[in-house]
Amino acid sequence: LVMAVIKLHGHPISTATAMVLCCLNEKEVEYDFAIVELSAGAHKQPQYLALNPFGVVPTIQDGDLTLFESRAIVKYLAKKYKGQGADLLGNTLAEQALVEQWCEVEGHSFFPPASTILFQTVLRPLRGGATDEAVVEINIGKLNKVLDIYEERLSKSKYLAGDFFSLADLQHLPWTQYLVTACKKGDLISSRKHVNAWWEDISSR
Repeated sequence: LVMAVIKLHGHPISTATAMVLCCLNEKEVEYDFAIVELSAGAHKQPQYLALNPFGVVPTIQDGDLTLFESRAIVKYLAKKYKGQGADLLGNTLAEQALVEQWCEVEGHSFFPPASTILFQTVLRPLRGGATDEAVVEINIGKLNKVLDIYEERLSKSKYLAGDFFSLADLQHLPWTQYLVTACKKGDLISSRKHVNAWWEDISSR
């Protein structure tokens, strides 16, 4: 019996795809990577829309299951492959609850300003638009508040949910990488001792 390999439809430049790739690698899961050519509009073609009606990447196929939304995908993978690779969920109910809590923080508090900064500083200029510096400043302000909370948290534990690497940390990888490199906003991280130590740790994985 040949085990069906998970098929990941996405693109390496996509942060959401990168999140799923990070998870697959942490869980040591074999996968086929089907590149969806975003520049050619492949994600808006009927063939791809049949998998993901929202026309965004990534999507995975695992046997009969087709799943989209990167955060749902990484949670699924972490649960399905609980016994292998890095345990990303926590062991006790309390640990799992803290992982969930910090995953929610990433989705609701960290991601919105981070993605807005990326859009304004990198994507808009690429598409011929101008960066709205006022919007960037507002969102840097929002991100500073979030990262101050992270600094406090990370002064007490090595990772966001506790002393173990989890989905809560993993979900931050793609966006923070872009903030530091493409957006040239690395000082948001490096100016905070504990956030910086945390980032050096998780980004070296």
